[in-house]
Amino acid sequence: MKITLLTHFKELEKRSNTGRLVVDVLGDAAEQLRWDRMVPPAGLVEEIEAGGVALIYPGAVNENDGDLSDIKRCILIDGTWHEARKIHQRSPYLQNIRRIGLKIDEKSAYNLRKNQKEFGLCTAECVIEVLRLAGDISAAEELQERFLAFIRPPGVMRGSYAGVPVGGR
Repeated sequence: MKITLLTHFKELEKRSNTGRLVVDVLGDAAEQLRWDRMVPPAGLVEEIEAGGVALIYPGAVNENDGDLSDIKRCILIDGTWHEARKIHQRSPYLQNIRRIGLKIDEKSAYNLRKNQKEFGLCTAECVIEVLRLAGDISAAEELQERFLAFIRPPGVMRGSYAGVPVGGR
């Protein structure tokens, strides 16, 4: 299964974006496409029309089945919750696609931005859950490990090690 991150242009430059981490860990099994309102990705639109594609996006209760057995490609919108809502609303090709909502039991561990939605996951956390649903446990665990290293424990500043302040050892 291929993971496609439909990425808001503002996210591409942010150091806190976890989409790049997903592509780095998954290699050819993932891609990050810049979302463009006026020029949708032609190949992606054709694949959506052919079937076997799902959008991982909050949906109705009956869309939370988590069955990915017939899915060849999962699309995730990579941006803030506000940006993701805009991308979804302004992309006609995403309106009638099969949607799968992830069942979230825990709060996000993502701590690099303020004002996060309660029980809203960042892009990497969503991909980890998709990989688990698809049965690719080793890739999910590798991405989880890299994600946790990426976000660092709360209170640890950039350039420091856990418990060791910047400039000291």
